Amino acid sequence: MTRTIDPNTTMAELLQEYPGAQRALFRAYHIGGCASCGFSPNETLASVCARNDNLPVEDVVATILAGHDADQETQISPAEVAERLQSGEQVRLIDVRSREEWDAVHIEGSTFFTQELMQEIVSEWPKDREIIFVCHLGVRSLDAASYFAGHGFEGARSMTGGIDAWSVEVDPDLPRYHLG
Repeated sequence: MTRTIDPNTTMAELLQEYPGAQRALFRAYHIGGCASCGFSPNETLASVCARNDNLPVEDVVATILAGHDADQETQISPAEVAERLQSGEQVRLIDVRSREEWDAVHIEGSTFFTQELMQEIVSEWPKDREIIFVCHLGVRSLDAASYFAGHGFEGARSMTGGIDAWSVEVDPDLPRYHLG
């Protein structure tokens, strides 16, 4: 099946459907990562391309889709993580949520992500070691997995849907919460 993205799609709609699009755009074209290269949610993909050196929309769409496919390969389902934990496998589950979120609820056996842990991972952990990142809904964890994959960590993964999906699919006793 060929996927298409309409050039008149707003950036908000695009990011809703392809959450990794901003990361892909920034990596490939330096678009959307900071105030000087940002875009508004109501701006269309075509207008973003036009004001960034008239980038060919087709090339940008291909970059977004390739990034999306790479994101999908990085993800692991809550059910698979639970299965592996229940079988006694040593799974490194790193929680990248805020301290407040962690204190409110977390998955047993997971580790809270700190600056010190980040330094330890980067400087001491083997690059082929699997690390599964988890957050609230699976967005920040995907950013973390992408960051570490970009630094050579072949086993960087993100748990799809985050702790919210875990509480729905694996452990209904784990409280759900909403931000904002």
